[in-house]
Amino acid sequence: MRVDVSAVLKLSVTGFRTDIALNASEQTQPATEPSDAELIEAVLRGSPSSFEPLIRKYQPRIFATVRRYARRESEIEDIAQEVFLKTFQKLHTFRGQAPFEHWLMRLTLRTCYDFLRAHRRRPEINFSDYAMPDTDWLQHLAGQDDSFPADASMAREVVQLVFEKLSPRSRLVLTLLELEDRSVKEVASLTGWSVSLVKVQAFRARAEMRKCLEQMLRRSQL
Repeated sequence: MRVDVSAVLKLSVTGFRTDIALNASEQTQPATEPSDAELIEAVLRGSPSSFEPLIRKYQPRIFATVRRYARRESEIEDIAQEVFLKTFQKLHTFRGQAPFEHWLMRLTLRTCYDFLRAHRRRPEINFSDYAMPDTDWLQHLAGQDDSFPADASMAREVVQLVFEKLSPRSRLVLTLLELEDRSVKEVASLTGWSVSLVKVQAFRARAEMRKCLEQMLRRSQL
């Protein structure tokens, strides 16, 4: 039985992009506060205290991003702290040719990617990891049963579990393209990959995810 990966991902993002928009709105900068460029210049001139407003401004966005790649609070805290440290250490490399937020998100994604590579979960799926309602829902979705409710929360749970079994590259590209609804060009800019490589990775990632979902279905029928 073939699983429609796009259908699962489409259901799982219900409410997810609203959270992204809310996180972005939290970063609105009052006119009375120094600009990013002014704060960065102050830090580079020897004022470490000017780094705090930068972190305070982008902290919600950083944590929201990190949470897509780690589940344990201790891991999330560790990754975020590493992002803050790297930002401070590498601030002198920011050239101002693109918005600081873009530079910061690239650094955040690279840190998350390094985390995934260092903590890759075992690739095989143990069916005991899944409660029966998950597989019932997936079976009905695979069978295109319109009478079965479209459960966004169930889709998110299944996607989260399957994402933990994907390779780091597959998880990264699917998160950016499908969950964050970014364009191929945006993903290329954030990752440093070529547009053609993003397309190839996306194709492979969907195939890898489909294989995981179909493995779940097969084991549910044993």
